[in-house]
Amino acid sequence: MIDQTEKKSERGATLLEFTFVAVTFFTMLLAITSGANFYFTQNALVEATRRGARFAATQAATNPAGTITACDPNTTTNIGPSLTAIRNYAVYGNAAGTGSPLVGNLQPTNVNVQYCNFGVGNGSVTVYITGYDYSVVIPFISRTITMPQTRTTVRAESAGALPGPCGSPSP
Repeated sequence: MIDQTEKKSERGATLLEFTFVAVTFFTMLLAITSGANFYFTQNALVEATRRGARFAATQAATNPAGTITACDPNTTTNIGPSLTAIRNYAVYGNAAGTGSPLVGNLQPTNVNVQYCNFGVGNGSVTVYITGYDYSVVIPFISRTITMPQTRTTVRAESAGALPGPCGSPSP
């Protein structure tokens, strides 16, 4: 039979065991939620490039609209009359650039646009995000991680050009 002295000494041991288990459990829980937030941010950046690329496929790369561009990264990156609207669409979800960013701390300067042989129904446009800094959200750990480049490429659609007038149908 267990006497009273042994019960009293075990009371402290139980508290100590609970402390170790609780600290381990909450540390793991915090790591899981932080990892989920990191994964969510990565997916949100991919979605921002997708949204920007779909919008860019319908915008002009040159003046006049519909003129085919070359595929030189040095001359076809971050050019065009719609560059600001494309960047705003990727960051804010609208061409005017109003509201809050869809991804925290994402700036229009992080968004780049590259046209490749772009014209009406011809070529492609790539929207990519570079230099985005992700802030780790774990208490007592202050760290910033620069996310890897995220990109989306889509084929050209209207390239900002309006179709010509339709002829009258033949009898």
